Amino acid sequence: MSTEPGVPDAQPRLRFGYGTNGLADLRLDDALALLADLGYDGVGLTLDHMHLDPLAPDLATRTRKVAQRLDELGLGVTVETGARYVLDPRRKHGPSLLDPDAGGRARRADLLLRAVRVAADLGAHAVHCFSGVVPEGTDTDTAWKRLAESIAPVLEAAASAGVPLAVEPEPGHLLATLADFHHLRRTLGDPEPLGLTLDIGHCQCLEPRSPADCVRDAAPWLRHVQIEDMRRGVHEHLPFGDGEIDFPPVLAALAATGYQGLTVVELPRHSHAGPRHAEHSLPFLRRAERSAATEPPRPAPARQQVAPPHGAPSTAPQGSSTP
Repeated sequence: MSTEPGVPDAQPRLRFGYGTNGLADLRLDDALALLADLGYDGVGLTLDHMHLDPLAPDLATRTRKVAQRLDELGLGVTVETGARYVLDPRRKHGPSLLDPDAGGRARRADLLLRAVRVAADLGAHAVHCFSGVVPEGTDTDTAWKRLAESIAPVLEAAASAGVPLAVEPEPGHLLATLADFHHLRRTLGDPEPLGLTLDIGHCQCLEPRSPADCVRDAAPWLRHVQIEDMRRGVHEHLPFGDGEIDFPPVLAALAATGYQGLTVVELPRHSHAGPRHAEHSLPFLRRAERSAATEPPRPAPARQQVAPPHGAPSTAPQGSSTP
């Protein structure tokens, strides 16, 4: 692993990627070539109709071609499953693992099973997923039961494939916070393949502790990281510098955990200018990483002001799973 030159005890260099859901107007091969040319270490690959469609014929053959291309370009990969309309052209992110219809829940679980197989064939370091919004008329206990039952076969497949399933706390969803992740983990008996996707912006948006503290708290379960700027209480993924996050302490905390998976830029509403944002994001993160390596440790920040309650975290819902 590379370290900062001339600093023998420096933390390992973080590995940054960019999400294809922020490059939706590019062909997948063009997106991968762009990221490699810009110097990214990898890609967060959202399975969608324009990028390795998980429901189209010959998925295994197409996956092998993508695996070969990733290898040629030297890119790592994580598989993300936040495509908006991949299962239902009328319902964004529907059906979910919480759907009242058992057949709908099974369709979402099947998508995740396909994602696990794709991830294994690509050599991905994790498969990302989320719980979904609690359907109208469904009580919370029932929603948690549906989630646990629906995700169990996916965890079995992930264990067999040797690829962790990284669940993302998503503002407005049943599983919205780190505390909710731990509730699911305990409910399922702490299965080994169950890990966490930590979105740094979501920490700023919703968590009571600072993003850097969230990284430290999440370290034992951290399997995937998404990153962007954000403001307190507003679930809107922003380009770096447009929000409120102080990134050097966050990256210092992340490096200190020893995490060596991908940290993926998550700007799904900025595909219209995706190449420009990809070009600007990596230098910003590397500068913040260098700053983190040279700055003295900072005192622990105070707890953030309380954000709006679950189900109403945002005045402008956006992001990897709710846009």
